[in-house]
Amino acid sequence: MQLLPFAMDELKHAGKLPDSADKLMLYGMYPPFYDRELAPSDWFPAYINTYIERDVRQIINVRDLSSFQRFVRMCAARTGQLLNLSSLASDCGITHNTASAWISVLEASYIIFLLRPHFNNFNKRLIKSPKLYFVDTGLASWLLGVREQEQLAFHAQRGALFENMVVMEFLKKRYNRGEQADLYFWRDSKGLEVDLLLDDGATLMPVEIKSGQTIVADSMTSLKKWCELSGIPDRPAQLVYGGAREMMNGNVSIRPWGALATEL
Repeated sequence: MQLLPFAMDELKHAGKLPDSADKLMLYGMYPPFYDRELAPSDWFPAYINTYIERDVRQIINVRDLSSFQRFVRMCAARTGQLLNLSSLASDCGITHNTASAWISVLEASYIIFLLRPHFNNFNKRLIKSPKLYFVDTGLASWLLGVREQEQLAFHAQRGALFENMVVMEFLKKRYNRGEQADLYFWRDSKGLEVDLLLDDGATLMPVEIKSGQTIVADSMTSLKKWCELSGIPDRPAQLVYGGAREMMNGNVSIRPWGALATEL
């Protein structure tokens, strides 16, 4: 079994789901925060040091641990972005091959999750690089230097962390049901993107993710354009956002982040 940190429905069932998305992103969902009175500053530094000094050394021979730790932080800065190994290697002062090997280590040890692109051709000029996410937003937030919930309100990476949280919630629900991930994203060379595609083998469900607390006119542009390109303009679609109201807009089910704590 692939057992990731808690899912939101588990925390809700235990009566411990934080009442704000920012707090949930800051703390993440590792179990120690919910069975003990711990702050991120009490736990994440020790977790990172233990992971790097013990686990990583068991997997690969890393001579310069400080370089690997810098690499992990640079990955956090790229949360929600397309993985560009050449750029990442250059910024960390390592070779492309080393960066590729270290990404594999982070993925194999459940620190990061690579969301692969979907290749059903609506046109041939599709982005083929995966997107980089962290398995836990609390760890990503800590690596980004976020120490207080108030910092997240205006943080440049808030939208990426919110997207990260939603993507991982869909992943946990699939794993917790004993299913394969079968999650993808879609982006073409012109910048049109759908954040998440849920593949059940027969159909694709597109999901857009917006961290704002309100829905604006263009929030569903990419979703509706993708549905048109797929040949089924009225296919069911979802938009998950940072607000509190649930509503419908045509074929799009608009769901607040808190609804992730229920069956999707």
